[in-house]
Amino acid sequence: MTTDTLPVALIQHRDAGSVAANLDATAQAVADAATGGARLVVLAELHTGPYFCQTEDPDVFDRAEPIPGPSTKRLGQIARDNGVVLVTSLFERRAAGVYHNTAIVFEADGHPAGLYRKMHIPDDPGYYEKYYFTPGDTGFAPIDTSVGRLGVLVCWDQWYPEAARIMALSGAQCLIYPTAIGWDPRDEADEQTRQREAWITVQRGHAVANNLPVLACNRTGHEADPSETSPGAQFWGTSFVVGPQGEFLAQASEGQPEILRATLDLGRTETVRRMWPFLRDRRIDAYGPILKRYIDRAD
Repeated sequence: MTTDTLPVALIQHRDAGSVAANLDATAQAVADAATGGARLVVLAELHTGPYFCQTEDPDVFDRAEPIPGPSTKRLGQIARDNGVVLVTSLFERRAAGVYHNTAIVFEADGHPAGLYRKMHIPDDPGYYEKYYFTPGDTGFAPIDTSVGRLGVLVCWDQWYPEAARIMALSGAQCLIYPTAIGWDPRDEADEQTRQREAWITVQRGHAVANNLPVLACNRTGHEADPSETSPGAQFWGTSFVVGPQGEFLAQASEGQPEILRATLDLGRTETVRRMWPFLRDRRIDAYGPILKRYIDRAD
């Protein structure tokens, strides 16, 4: 089997205080990753600013940008300057009253290869995303690039096996999750451990079930609650890369920004699927009930 190796880097992010400062930090980190040989670089969710969904504030919509816009222009330049495929994440202003949480992938020459609008939108204490984001309408369609077909999803999408499976069935060669997830600092230590381990485990499960590498790039650091009604969010970092059997290829620290590097062997998907032919053995004739919200006994 011919081996197709792909050096990758994940930029574990801490908010630098402004769009300009965050983009400058991104430019430096991507340059460092490229110097180290990365051909694909992944950024964290909403990396141009703070994670603003801790509260509901109509003034926050002023943070949103059109696509194309100032940040996409800079990010395209960063990709071009370093000759890397770059997976980014922005608060998109699509139209008045229509805003999305959007991942944009730039080719190594700086032009946009495609975008994905976050499909699953949470609404939980400290994560009031339904107030800000219209659910995506792009579907689960991989994005073709010079380094392969990328199955890009975003954060809350991580918990849904259906999204990962559709990406796999559409020919994705890896699954990529820009992420902003952390703890409520008031949680007990054992609860914090359970939450992070669940987050890691479910994504390793997507890798195993679909025989695909998974790249999860998270924020890190404490971010204050602007309303001062809670102790804020402590993003747990721990970005990671796993292979098609869920094996760890690299894992970042919990509390510090860093560049996480790994090398994917994209040819292993074919090898593993010959041993574990999950796609062959799917009973597509019996899966109709998955389209129901809930299967009541009367059904």
